[in-house]
Amino acid sequence: MTEDTGPLSERELEVLELVATGAINQQIARALVISPNTVKVHLRNIYEKLGVQSRTEATMEAVRRGWLAVPGGERGGEVVEPAVARPPIAPRQPIARWQRVYMIAAAFLIVLISLAPGWWKSRGQAPRLTPFTDVGQPQTTPTERRQAPRWANCAPLPEPRSRLALVSDETRLYAIGGETATGVTDQVAIYDPRSNGWLPGARKPTPVSNISGVLLDNRIYVPGGTTVTGGTTNVLEIYDPQADAWEARAPLPVGVAAYGLAVLDGKMYLFGGWDGANYRAETYVYDPILDHWALVTPMTTPRAFLGAGALEGVIYVVGGYDGERELDTVAVYDPAGEGTAAGPWTERARLSQGRGGLGLTVMGSRLYVVGGGWTEALAFNEQYDTLTGAWSRIETPLVGAWRNLGLAAHGQKLYAVGGWSGSYLALNEEYLALIRQLLPLGTKGG
Repeated sequence: MTEDTGPLSERELEVLELVATGAINQQIARALVISPNTVKVHLRNIYEKLGVQSRTEATMEAVRRGWLAVPGGERGGEVVEPAVARPPIAPRQPIARWQRVYMIAAAFLIVLISLAPGWWKSRGQAPRLTPFTDVGQPQTTPTERRQAPRWANCAPLPEPRSRLALVSDETRLYAIGGETATGVTDQVAIYDPRSNGWLPGARKPTPVSNISGVLLDNRIYVPGGTTVTGGTTNVLEIYDPQADAWEARAPLPVGVAAYGLAVLDGKMYLFGGWDGANYRAETYVYDPILDHWALVTPMTTPRAFLGAGALEGVIYVVGGYDGERELDTVAVYDPAGEGTAAGPWTERARLSQGRGGLGLTVMGSRLYVVGGGWTEALAFNEQYDTLTGAWSRIETPLVGAWRNLGLAAHGQKLYAVGGWSGSYLALNEEYLALIRQLLPLGTKGG
């Protein structure tokens, strides 16, 4: 057997440990919060690096190299009965009944431990990393801010956070929920651009992260999100800026987080997201008058961490992350197409690069996209002009990675707040999107 061509990654070792317990691809995917296709990719890489052809050979080779202490047998091509390694191996002897019972119990316990990362966390071990939290993620020095045209650094958030909702009511900006270094938060921070200062608002009743918010009838709607336990919720909570108070409305049909959200013609549309186990493609519409959710035509592909914004009577759904890669797709949803042969979905010009965890907002006849850099390094932001139907680059004050930030349009400016770039950010970046020029008037006799 050939030696490995390179060391296994930490995630590949996790996959191999679960293979040794007898877990199938679906069980491994649930335990590591990844897709079964991703498990297949990791297994293919493991086979190539170890020079093996099957799960059994991979397990035996890992044991030989001292990486695992739990080899397993093979039945029908699947590892199904792990057993505790006992060096050196003595000649096989008949196994007593009590020994069989002991071995089955030990194997069952190993599987339970492998599928319960929360148990390990309670024992002081680091939690398994998923795309839906940065808690436990190794933190590095944040990317250094650079000078960029039209960008200005404003008063930072009171506490660094990412995965938040940022909404403008044309007077102030509201940073709601999200995740800090200590976990999911219920904080509401209110920014006044005139004074360049932050004030606290009434805390959100349900702490959530991986959320978006929209302004509808002078109130801020925040559906779903990831909870403090790592699952998803279907709550719909509404904030009244004038009363500084929250209330609940009809919950979502399903708990979902990391979705796209937009308002069109007095209704709220929610696209995709993650339900705690799978990436979703569904589209839901909420009618605030009826206080009712309805399921309409879904997207063509499941995804989360996408952006959505209404412009010129339709909704642009941009980018996202599907568990393996950042997407560059741009689709347009037109409610008028529901029930027609053509359907409500059409495609538009793609982003210059895939972006997941992006911020998206609308101003004038343009879409503005800021951030990303999940699997591809971020070097610029982008804007889409409906007049030309094309994307163009705009500068960014952060390069490399800037994801899960809040982005909102306010007057002639955009505000990009918080996010993640090696660690949680407190940034509050102002971008002058529209420039008004006053032309001098001619004078008589001039």
